[in-house]
Amino acid sequence: MIRVAVADDQALVRSGFVVLLRSCTDIEVVGEAANGQEAVQLARTERPDVILMDIRMPEMDGLDATRAIVERGLDTRVLILTTFDLDEYVYGALRAGASGFLLKDTMPDELLNAVRVVAAGEALLAPRVTRRLIEQFVQQPDVALPERNAAIDTLTERELEVFGAVARGLSNQELADELFMSHATAKTHVSRLLAKLQARDRAQLVMIAYEAGVVTPGSRA
Repeated sequence: MIRVAVADDQALVRSGFVVLLRSCTDIEVVGEAANGQEAVQLARTERPDVILMDIRMPEMDGLDATRAIVERGLDTRVLILTTFDLDEYVYGALRAGASGFLLKDTMPDELLNAVRVVAAGEALLAPRVTRRLIEQFVQQPDVALPERNAAIDTLTERELEVFGAVARGLSNQELADELFMSHATAKTHVSRLLAKLQARDRAQLVMIAYEAGVVTPGSRA
């Protein structure tokens, strides 16, 4: 059973998500939060597998709440709810430790699938989301980037190919098809990348790849 919490300051929006989530036999809604502080408290007390987190909320926004959850070492994974056109903090949320992003206009079945994917530990950013995310990033020249992850230089040529594919938002099956390998081999390569680069999940791999210049917006690995 996947334990999920919903954080959004609009009661009607929360209720809609809750009704949808409760329609699934493999998902249990363990709480609701109207702001970031309540979301962090929920993560501490209920230990949900996934929190659907809105960015713009009173008292504490979704960005700070995500950072607080990650810094506390909680196992809860954060799936950010965003409109992109309005949220200028998308890149910051990724750096804070979010495991993925979900467009608020996504179809119900896509939302449910996203929850399952994130809960399984294989968080990914779909190509459309990745493109918008990187657009947000490159439009912020004042963003201070950390030093290049030295572990990148230890990656093999094949691992760099996989790294680039992940950075473009490809799933394990998609990168397996593109790089002519089995799904199991693709999954193994991604697991090795996570370990070598000490990344929390695929979302963080995307951040590392673009910060390090391994791939650039619009490029192909």
